[in-house]
Parts: sequence; structure tokens; C-alpha cells
Amino acid sequence: MKILVASDVHGSRKFMEELAARFEAEGAEKLVLLGDIYNHGPRNPLPEGYDPMGVAEILNGLVSRLLVIKGNCDSDVDTLISDFEFVSEAVLFVGGKQIFLQHGDRYSADSLPKNCGDAFFYGHYHTGFIERKGGVLVANCGSVSLPKGGTPRSYLLVDGGEVILKELSGSEIARMRI
Repeated sequence: MKILVASDVHGSRKFMEELAARFEAEGAEKLVLLGDIYNHGPRNPLPEGYDPMGVAEILNGLVSRLLVIKGNCDSDVDTLISDFEFVSEAVLFVGGKQIFLQHGDRYSADSLPKNCGDAFFYGHYHTGFIERKGGVLVANCGSVSLPKGGTPRSYLLVDGGEVILKELSGSEIARMRI
């Protein structure tokens, strides 16, 4: 099962359209969004193509293949335009491996959740990477609309036991086995 994991769209219809196209091109069965879907937040500039209602329209069309984690910029009012639920955290089981998912405002590579299993994925910091912390694979999918620290717009692709960090264009940045 292929799963595409992304974060920090921050209301950009332009980059949500690109992400939806990558989701289809990758042949992924599930799209996981790790928060900060519609709002840009007080410390971020407005992203290119800012159109939260347009983002909702795209996501509402994908509802049967969607899992959305609530981020620190997501509010209860966001549920009013969404045909899906926002959850605070989730666990996926892929190929016998446990992947813990959270936005990254409570946990990070430096503060892993207890019993996170084999892997921990988060967003929040807008910088994509894959690394190991002890026996846990830790991955940040970066941001599709507002990358920081000189990192590209990026997402994660989970394909079997492989985790692949990719630019929004589809070019591979890094990969690691869970």
C-alpha cells in the first residue's frame, strides 16, 4: 500500500492542486495530511495561491482516501468547510510496522512520543528530512507551500517498508527503510 504524507498546506490552493496531482501520479491509496491545512498562521506570510475554500473543495473530493491530523493553525471552524474529521494524532500499521503521526507541535525528533513504535512522522517545522533516533525512524515531510531553512517543497511517500522524501516535483531527496 502506498501512502502519501504531506503537511503545512496553509491554505494554498496552488500547492494543494500540485499535491493532489502528485498523489494521483504516485498511485497512492491514502493521503495523510499532518496539519495546518487552511490557515497561514500569524508567523507565516500568505502563501502563493492562498484560497482556503479552494483547498477544502479539493480535499472534500478526496475524503474517502484522506486522513487529516489537526495542526496548531487548524481551528474548530475549519471543520465547517470540511467533509472529513481532524484528529489529534493517529497510528498506521504498514507492512507490520507501526507509524505514529502527529503535527509536530507536541512531539518532534528531539521529543519523541512514548511508545511511538517503529516510526514517527510529523510536519510543523516546514523542513523535510528522514533520520534515525535510536531504533525509531523519524521523518518530517516538510511543507508543500511554505518550506523553510532552504529546503524544497516536499512530501513523504510510504511504499511498503520504504519511506521516501520527495520534492513536490516528484524528485527523490532521501529514502530509508522503516
